[in-house]
Amino acid sequence: MVLDITAADEATAVAGQAELERWWATSGTAPVRRVPGRPGVSVRVSADLRRPGTGCDGAPS
Repeated sequence: MVLDITAADEATAVAGQAELERWWATSGTAPVRRVPGRPGVSVRVSADLRRPGTGCDGAPS
């Protein structure tokens, strides 16, 4: 699955990526993009929802 994260600032986008990585296997930290004339920042990350992430013990919550 490919996810586009839009956030107000870079710190929030990176925190969002880190949280996704806790739950699912992801492509890792992606570069933050800024589009001129558009507020905020964007990040694109791939996630495999079938594989647990770094902070998940595999048990359902």
